[in-house]
Amino acid sequence: MDKVFRRKLYNRMLQWKTERQGTTALLIEGARRVGKSTLVTSFAKNEYESHILIDFNNTPNRIKNLFEDLTDLDDVFLQLQQHYNVVLKPRKAVIIFDEVQNCPRARQAIKYLVADGRYDYIETGSLISIKKNTKDITIPSEEERITLYPMDYEEFRWALDDTATLELLKQFYEKKRSLGAAHRKTMFDFRLYMLVGGMPQAVNTYLETNNLSMVDQTKRDIIRLYLDDFQKIDPSGSIEKLFQNIPAQLSSNISRYQPYPVVGNKTEEKMSEMLQALADSKTTLFCYRCADPMVGLSLNKDLSRYKIFMADTGLFVTLCFWDKAYTENIIYQKLLSDKLAANLGYIYENAVAQMLAAAGNQLYYHTFPKDDKHNYEVDFLLSRGNKLVPIEVKSSGYKTHASLDAFCKKYSSRIDHPIMIYTKDLQYDGNTILLPVYMTMLA
Repeated sequence: MDKVFRRKLYNRMLQWKTERQGTTALLIEGARRVGKSTLVTSFAKNEYESHILIDFNNTPNRIKNLFEDLTDLDDVFLQLQQHYNVVLKPRKAVIIFDEVQNCPRARQAIKYLVADGRYDYIETGSLISIKKNTKDITIPSEEERITLYPMDYEEFRWALDDTATLELLKQFYEKKRSLGAAHRKTMFDFRLYMLVGGMPQAVNTYLETNNLSMVDQTKRDIIRLYLDDFQKIDPSGSIEKLFQNIPAQLSSNISRYQPYPVVGNKTEEKMSEMLQALADSKTTLFCYRCADPMVGLSLNKDLSRYKIFMADTGLFVTLCFWDKAYTENIIYQKLLSDKLAANLGYIYENAVAQMLAAAGNQLYYHTFPKDDKHNYEVDFLLSRGNKLVPIEVKSSGYKTHASLDAFCKKYSSRIDHPIMIYTKDLQYDGNTILLPVYMTMLA
């Protein structure tokens, strides 16, 4: 049985149950193996008197066919209760549609099931918006969507029975105090998170074995599952290539992902469709260039220029060494002790992207000319009130931040405060906050 980890989304689900009182269904999206089924099952057991979980990955056709004809809901509910041997009490029970994309008619039925009002409904889904999953059905407006991301750093520390670290980090940040002697161990702990990642299976393997090679094997199994999914969507293998090329594109330090060299000549429509599928998989995070940085970042989104990060940095590390049969423990140990020779700036950048997204931020960046041949680049832009927070990420302790300085000079009236995220302790450099990477979620 899957280990149940404490997840922040649980409180959001509880808010939905209390406030909506069955007037909407809750759809939880997320990548495969991110912990959706475990979370909703735990929630159902804790918050309801009874529940039924319909796993559409492994459901007999006679159960799927119940959602083809909803003229007699009494019979539908009776059939479900008989099949799952569960008695459902009105307003005290929940029905879960797990991996609902595999039964589009059940998803369409949500409109009528919610209107009936007898039970609550929670759906989980991955690749939820793929055309074949939505063809010929009406998407119910009664769905309330939320996303489950891989475990963030705080959830990872909770899994390790550490409830103190993040609470203390918040206090250091609020008081703008350096950690001093504690910084070194805190960085070591954070690098462990970067290596293991936030996929519950990988975290569980680490807890059970304390062996990073075993963790790597678990992560490889998850990546192979993703590659199989991409192959089913696109037998040509192009989406798979786009996914596998993410580390190479980030490590090359180019200002945007370049898909055409990866998959060759494709129509604009086909390329758009493949990139949308990659985004829908929730295995990736798209960071778009903001053409004119201002508070309404989405109003100036440049759809032709974007970076692609992986939603889980632990999987990203494994994909970086995909050419090996497995990632040897020596590589992990060198990464853990910060002694690997390769420039690992792109791994830190991926970790920052993951943490910002998990904290609820949409991802944007900005580039602007430095001279005829070079550009300045601000790695991330956050909207805070009526101002912007520009962020530059460095994988070292260097305190230089030329791009931030140039950006703040050019857009001075729009800036709240600039942040440089790096590997050293919390400091100030004039108006710029030098923020240790493990405090990213507090930015």
